[in-house]
Amino acid sequence: MNSNFGFVRVAAAVPTMRVADCAYNASQIKMQIDEALAEGVEVICFPELSLTGYTCADLFFTQALQQSSMRELEGICDYTRGKAIIVLVGAPLTVDNDLFNCAFVMTDGEVMGVVPKVNLPNTGEFYEKRWFTSGRAAREYTPGGVAPRIPKIEIWSGEVPFGTDLLFTTRNYAFGIEICEDLWSPLPPSTQLAIQGAELIFNLSSSNCLVGKHAFRRQMITQQSARVHCGYIYTSSGVGESTTDVVYSGSTYIAENGEMLCEGERFQRENTMIIQELDIERLRTDRQRNTNFTKDKAGHYRHINVAPIEREEEFTEPVHRVFSPAPFLPAKGDEDQYCMDIFSIQTSALARRWEHTHSQTLEVGVSGGLDSTLALLVCVQAADILGYDRTRIVGVTMPGFGTSGRTYQNALRMMELLGITHREIPIRDVTTQHLADIEHDMDKHDITYENAQARVRTLILMDLANELNGLVVGTGDLSELALGWCTYNGDQMSMYSVNAGIPKTLVRFLVRYAAENMFGEDLRQVLLDVIDTPVSPELLPTDAQGQIAQKTEENIGSYDLNDFFLYYYLRYGFTREKIKYMAVQAFEEQFDEPTIDKWLNVFMRRFCTQQFKRTCMPDGPKVVSVSLSPRGDWRMPSDACCI
Repeated sequence: MNSNFGFVRVAAAVPTMRVADCAYNASQIKMQIDEALAEGVEVICFPELSLTGYTCADLFFTQALQQSSMRELEGICDYTRGKAIIVLVGAPLTVDNDLFNCAFVMTDGEVMGVVPKVNLPNTGEFYEKRWFTSGRAAREYTPGGVAPRIPKIEIWSGEVPFGTDLLFTTRNYAFGIEICEDLWSPLPPSTQLAIQGAELIFNLSSSNCLVGKHAFRRQMITQQSARVHCGYIYTSSGVGESTTDVVYSGSTYIAENGEMLCEGERFQRENTMIIQELDIERLRTDRQRNTNFTKDKAGHYRHINVAPIEREEEFTEPVHRVFSPAPFLPAKGDEDQYCMDIFSIQTSALARRWEHTHSQTLEVGVSGGLDSTLALLVCVQAADILGYDRTRIVGVTMPGFGTSGRTYQNALRMMELLGITHREIPIRDVTTQHLADIEHDMDKHDITYENAQARVRTLILMDLANELNGLVVGTGDLSELALGWCTYNGDQMSMYSVNAGIPKTLVRFLVRYAAENMFGEDLRQVLLDVIDTPVSPELLPTDAQGQIAQKTEENIGSYDLNDFFLYYYLRYGFTREKIKYMAVQAFEEQFDEPTIDKWLNVFMRRFCTQQFKRTCMPDGPKVVSVSLSPRGDWRMPSDACCI
């Protein structure tokens, strides 16, 4: 994969197998190694004891099985010679009269290290302690700390590192290994491996199938990947392992930082494999922000360099990785809880500020646009949960030079249906007088012309709030703050900003959710028309037909793109090149590359030059995973060169 962008392609494989038939099992493993190579896979992981079968029982003690296993393992290792891939295979290994359940790490004809299983299940259908010794026996505890007792073992290829303290490093990432039950233990080895630097965890498993176990196992994998900010690759024995009283389904999962990226079909009777790209840079960003990864590195871990040989053909595109074009929106099926959580956060935050300030009223400028609509809905909900009469909310319409009949009528209808107090204070005359005072030509529709209107509106809201013992509720959203698409000391300012933590794409989504789930048909129709109205500050005159002439997205680009840029720049600190690379994949059916490149340049320039507006932004609740609050998430010099 393209190391500049930090993706690594991995595979979780489930070969067809025959219990105790090592030759057959090795042939299937080799076949899947070839398939993985053809797909550009860098690391492939096979199930626990995949060479012999997990259910061999007392056959593990037989010389024939042990010798056959080692012979075929040597053959697999030799098969990797000259191949640009790292292979993880499960097999038993005898060391000093102890039999260990191990994972063998091989590349380019060499065994780079052997990791024994630590936690051996010995209840119900599991009897591993009858045959195997825990990997803990490979280490001894001394007063001076932890020291390897069996640091290396002798196999056909010579001495190789052996133990539970192995961390495998490549040119671009590091990985660790745990085996099946290790994940189910109170303190999984992957936790300390991750703290030591393992960015990927491979789990060679042979977990059997029971009703409900699949969902629980999936949850454990997802949660562990989130807990230690890692990529987690899990593969388990397939149906060929099923024997006597137990059934195996061949479960495969690849998760990253709390997100299940892909999982394979279970109960397949042929070789199966899932492939996915994991984003190492994304993982490192979260770890840098989590100081627990730098302060708790107890114990001695050996770093084993397993960099595979260079691949002749470079696979540069993450063809299996899907980048959502809407990273701030909920996953399908989660919409209800997601939206209700957001409304609860906004509403409870505003209600708390309303109570604390002992304000009599709330003042909100209602333009008929998306942002003011969402802010108004939040104000109404805050009044309802506090038991206040909705007439204590004062919605102010302030028609100006660019106000269209569509937005004006929608604003009036909304306020009427919601039962709030309406005040109308036109700004045309006062703005005209102000522009005359500063000797500005009224026919010159420049930034002064636009910003004068925005500041007049803020002046009206602030003074009205003083008059009515009120609180001015800001309507600007997170996307506008990122782009600086707001007038300094105009709509940039308020007494409390309920939308400051919500990007524009999510504002639109929330208003649609409210329209379809929270209100009656009359208000629903108004809200849907607000959604369909072009986004505009309405500061320039309308066209000859009275329609909106000034459209925001024609000046700063699609908010779909801007919110994508914002998420990956703010959340993960990705480079401009990587964000563009991901955007091209995510929006391939919507925007071409030159268009994405153009608006990304605009975003980066505006974001890096508009910090001075964010430095003095008012309070507002954090809602999504990123925020631009200068008091909390984002501290940046106003004069920094960050493009």
